[in-house]
Amino acid sequence: MDQTTPDEHAIVPFLRAGPPPDRTRWEGWQQWRKIRGTFVPAPRLTPAEHQSLSPRRRALHDLHRTATHVNMRLQETPMSARVANLMRGRLQNNAAKVMPGTRDGLRINGGGFQGKTETACDAAASFEDVWREVHHQLLPGHTPGTRDVFVPVAYCRLPVRATPKGLCKTILNVYGDPHPGSLDDLVRAVRDAIRDHHTTALLIDDITRLRLHREDDQDTLDLIRELMDLNVTLILIGVDIPGSGLLRGAYFDQRTGQWIFPDIKRGKGHNAAAATQTGRRFDMVDLDPFDYSTQAGITAFLDHLAGIEDQLRLLRSFEGMLTTGEMPEYLFDRTRGVVGLLRRLIEDGCTEAITTGEERLTPELLAKTTIHLGNLGDLDPEAGEIPDIPQDVTPRPKSRRKRGRNTVLDDRGGRSAAGD
Repeated sequence: MDQTTPDEHAIVPFLRAGPPPDRTRWEGWQQWRKIRGTFVPAPRLTPAEHQSLSPRRRALHDLHRTATHVNMRLQETPMSARVANLMRGRLQNNAAKVMPGTRDGLRINGGGFQGKTETACDAAASFEDVWREVHHQLLPGHTPGTRDVFVPVAYCRLPVRATPKGLCKTILNVYGDPHPGSLDDLVRAVRDAIRDHHTTALLIDDITRLRLHREDDQDTLDLIRELMDLNVTLILIGVDIPGSGLLRGAYFDQRTGQWIFPDIKRGKGHNAAAATQTGRRFDMVDLDPFDYSTQAGITAFLDHLAGIEDQLRLLRSFEGMLTTGEMPEYLFDRTRGVVGLLRRLIEDGCTEAITTGEERLTPELLAKTTIHLGNLGDLDPEAGEIPDIPQDVTPRPKSRRKRGRNTVLDDRGGRSAAGD
């Protein structure tokens, strides 16, 4: 039976059963790691083929198209590739080291909705795929008194009002381990969990929720630095790390290109238990939005739009729908090149196109579409996790405009070499 005449009584395989995986728990991380990239998009139908379906199958196909548009695959950009390659290399190098000692960490910096979390999680999951193959899916050795759960990658998010105790509990929640009462016992439990579960990478998201004007924030940061002594690669993810104060006390090593944090000194609070002997080194890498002022930036943005266009299932879509005419500049103006905002605009635009029967994206249709960022209850506006949404812009009149050094937008908005 072909795609246009599916079984009337077939199940609906493209809808998720139950809540989405919770990556901050090791079970949820494993579920997400295994299913990522497995979504099967809706088949491509012509308007005539779509009309020939029964009312039920037509409604199901429209639902499948909607699911396709909101589950578009993660596309690599030049900016995300730079972050992912550095991260995978760091994880592999540190995991292969046999000598004890502090492992160099990584800080991933960028604005809200620029794809930092998804880029970091995908890179960590790719590393884990390989690492599990190395260990043949088995825990390398058994530790008496533990559940022998192999957790190569642990991902957690910093609480909005972080404390050393709160961070320890958040990390222990990844493993499902109990919470001792005192801070010293909590820190000891975290150390034991990371060691016993053979965790190689610890990702802490929303790190810039630390304000550092509170003593609890400073103590939490000191604890995070101390975790680098556990033979684990620490990946910290945040918004505007340079402006957050998290580099306070660090200096930039021109020779290595790394930020170095001096030894933690004894002092009040948790600092008294955090004195160490090795300076902590971090690379910091930026995940920037697209740039539309250079030839390379324009090319990267158009390639990204072409990748999105290939995933859309609108009945009247056409080659170049997102990459020709005034559409590229319009999309850039609406989103300022921020990947997450672009994704939301396209998702909501496709819903509008299906609902109205337009079945294609145009600047005029998108001008009526508001960018909705969804449920923001778990984001902290004060930490910059919610980006400013550019005001709606009126589609520009068609004109010849020079973009970058070697690119001219012709009367159709397409690219041509300067001087052609």
